[in-house]
Amino acid sequence: MDNLSQLINRIGLPRLAAMAVVAVLMLGFFGFLIMRAQTPNLAPLYTGLSLEDSSAIVTELQTLNVPYELRGEGDTILIPRDQITTVRMTLAGSGLPQRGQVGYEIFDQQSTLGATSFVQNLNNVRALEGELARTITSLTRIKTARVHLVLPERELFRRERSDPSASIVLAVRGELSNSEIRAIQHMVASAIEGLTPARVSIVDDQGNLLASGSGDEAEGAMAGDAAERTLSYENRLRTRVEDMLANVVGPGRARVEVSAEIDFNRSTTTEERFDPESQVVRSSQLRETENLTAGANGQVTVANELPGASQNNGGAGATEQGTSTEEVTNYEISKTTQTAVTEAGSVKRLSVAVVVDGVYAADPAVGTDTYTPRSADEIAQILTLVRSAVGYSAERGDSVEVVNMQFAERPELAVPGTDANGGLLDFTRDDLMNGAEMAVTLLIALALVFFVMRPLLKKVMTPESQPLALPSAAELGHHGVLSADGQVIPDAAEEQRDKTPAWVANAKSMGETQLQTLKMVGNLVEENPRQAALIVRDWLGSAA
Repeated sequence: MDNLSQLINRIGLPRLAAMAVVAVLMLGFFGFLIMRAQTPNLAPLYTGLSLEDSSAIVTELQTLNVPYELRGEGDTILIPRDQITTVRMTLAGSGLPQRGQVGYEIFDQQSTLGATSFVQNLNNVRALEGELARTITSLTRIKTARVHLVLPERELFRRERSDPSASIVLAVRGELSNSEIRAIQHMVASAIEGLTPARVSIVDDQGNLLASGSGDEAEGAMAGDAAERTLSYENRLRTRVEDMLANVVGPGRARVEVSAEIDFNRSTTTEERFDPESQVVRSSQLRETENLTAGANGQVTVANELPGASQNNGGAGATEQGTSTEEVTNYEISKTTQTAVTEAGSVKRLSVAVVVDGVYAADPAVGTDTYTPRSADEIAQILTLVRSAVGYSAERGDSVEVVNMQFAERPELAVPGTDANGGLLDFTRDDLMNGAEMAVTLLIALALVFFVMRPLLKKVMTPESQPLALPSAAELGHHGVLSADGQVIPDAAEEQRDKTPAWVANAKSMGETQLQTLKMVGNLVEENPRQAALIVRDWLGSAA
């Protein structure tokens, strides 16, 4: 305890306080770093949740002992990144989040015993709306969806029946294309019996009408479909030609533009042809007739009518005999019936423009690359390749042009480290954020060390030197002595000093003065040993 007390007295309370403050700051800083390193990396589990879904999910997370954090107004929940997949699967098994939608599970949550037909029909409509909304929300570009169905019931003894209809409100990411809008219409129409895509109206969350649902947008849809099909065909040809030329002239050294005229008219042609040269006997009929007639010169008598009158009067009359032949032949003429159906989408005319860069060669004399145009043979070969790739037809009037021109900016090869496999220095957004956070923490630590801890430590280790104020011997004079309290006392032998030689008196006076000074120093050292030791230490350090 004595040694500890001496150490405390030697160091001093201010220095002990400064050392304690430095130690607390160091412990707090390193404790913060350790806690920050142990804090899990949080990522959004779900965003855009309703308060009901957020409450249900938080309750489930508390049951699973999963740490979470709420952001915004409770519509975003963050959990550790490595547990997102497992937690989502667990919540999906529990039917969360519902996003305010009720599906077919409504029939599992209530008993049908005693339920009226009205309640059953209403639950059926609610279940259909919820299931369709969930299906639509599963699309990439859709954030939320609400579906309203109108399913009229057919009344008894009534022939007319109203068609069902549907209205959909979507919250989208960006802007939906015509094909995506039609896909939603057809998907909803296929799920409801008797519903047609033209009876499905769609509105986005900004109040823009995407599909009227009145059935009069068929022509506009067909026009949009034609434009999309044309653009898709042009892009497919351009990509095919550019990929082929990239292997010949190099990546980025060829630009291709395709313009196609496509006939979207659908026609049906029926043609019948008869060939008179191709005759086949179908049926033939032959008829022969023989006539025999006898007369008595035109006279009619009783004698002619009696039996045997003809024999008796054989030479009296004339006899007529005739034969006729009739032949009928039916022929079958060959007939050809041909029906030709021309579907929409045939190419009427195709125009392709290709611009190819030249060749760059290193010039040691100049120190830069020199540009050299491609030869006519190379251009002709490229033209042949492009015509074969796009299906060139001179009968349609297709046009394919290949021009060699120098590009304004020279295309370079692929930058290293940008391949599909990724490189060592390919960082994700999370890696960059973590690196920035570590850099900021390191800067704060360095600033704390150099601007706070270092001055405190330097002040603690620097000794406090308070030199003693000793009177100088030159200030005492030759006719007095220095007392213990530092005052000058007149010498009693002043008269005798006058009788002695001057140099003897001066030497004696200086010796007495030095003796008194040494005695005074000794007294001060005895009274203040600590300060005296510090002064001697400073003298030794200065001499060294």
